[in-house]
Amino acid sequence: MSNSKTATLTFRIMPQLKKALCEAADREHRSIANMVEVLIRDYCVKNGIDICEQEERMNAATDEIEGIK
Repeated sequence: MSNSKTATLTFRIMPQLKKALCEAADREHRSIANMVEVLIRDYCVKNGIDICEQEERMNAATDEIEGIK
C-alpha cells in the first residue's frame, strides 16, 4: 500500500445496508471504513480494475491542482 494521504468519502445508504456493513465489519474485526476499503479492493480485483494505476492518476491530478510537478 502506498504512503499517500487518505481521502474522505461521505455517502448515504439504506439503514439495512449500513446494518449489514456493520455486521460484516464486526465479523472481520475491522472498522467500517476498513471494511468498505476491503470490499472496494475485492471488487476491483475481481473486475480487473488496477488500483495502483488509479492511485497514480489521482496523485498526478492532485499534484497538478496543487501546482506540484
